[in-house]
Amino acid sequence: MDKKIVYSGIQPSGTLTIGNYIGALRNFPTLQEEYNCIYCIVDMHAVTAPQEPKVLRQHTLDILALYLAVGIDPEKSILYIQSHVPQHVELAWLLNTITGVGQLQRMTQFKDKSQRSNEILAGILNYPVLMASDILLYQTDLVPVGDDQKQHIELTRDLAQRFNSRYSETFKIPDMMAPKVGARIMSLQDPEKKMSKSDEDVNAFISMVDDDATIRRKVKRAVTDSEGVIRYSDSQKAIKNLIDIYASFSGKNPEEIVKAYDGQGYGILKEELAEVIIQGMGPIRDDFLEIRKDKEYLEKVYREGAEKASYFANKTLRKVYRKMGFIPR
Repeated sequence: MDKKIVYSGIQPSGTLTIGNYIGALRNFPTLQEEYNCIYCIVDMHAVTAPQEPKVLRQHTLDILALYLAVGIDPEKSILYIQSHVPQHVELAWLLNTITGVGQLQRMTQFKDKSQRSNEILAGILNYPVLMASDILLYQTDLVPVGDDQKQHIELTRDLAQRFNSRYSETFKIPDMMAPKVGARIMSLQDPEKKMSKSDEDVNAFISMVDDDATIRRKVKRAVTDSEGVIRYSDSQKAIKNLIDIYASFSGKNPEEIVKAYDGQGYGILKEELAEVIIQGMGPIRDDFLEIRKDKEYLEKVYREGAEKASYFANKTLRKVYRKMGFIPR
């Protein structure tokens, strides 16, 4: 029986955080043993916000190196850069012809971004259609995303069903892959917000490639609560977040951690939390730094990945062109 296809993409719009690692990346090596995995660096999505060209190129290669450092094997998974496979944009244009503007304007992320901007760009409006194209090109079965992406997956399913109904069975209808149960990692400076690589406050997140001294400093500066007691409670969101991070790296459950630090201050918890993070992220960071220096290897990986991705993308796109009435090339 053929393995199911899993598709995932990450934007190269900043350094990935330990929140990205805990929530997604650390699960990717396991997935490639059970599924046919396609991992993409979605640089076409990244340019819907202003990007410095030199920085975008750097971040794209950084994420490729991080994918490899966490254990993704390019012999087992397809690992490629989105802009190297132009079929993504071709299919997005064709899907735009069956997508209602009102449907796109109702997308939560579009509403949020348009309210914060003086000028609404077409790329922001059409972002979900390109995302649908990413997924549908590869006849994807499962997409590992959180609930914040649920609306995008629903749109993708809707467009696939609409196309299939109009032109006959063409696309597989993808499902969300429920992430493995784990903590949602919040900002170290504002526990009401998710930890984000795009946060303007560098003390709010820990990068996957931060050095040991930086990790210790950021954990030490993390906000705490006024109660002065270590409890795992929604009334102490800052401490709860630190315990969640501790649990994610140590394998202990929150109750064990609370018991271990009973009667001790926040300072001791922070000191030992920093060491637990360093123990977990240090080897990955060191591998990343070695891989990142090897530009020939990185180029080999992304070129071979694009060739493999293009093969599958072309199979779907040829079928789409034929069914829509285009004359074959």
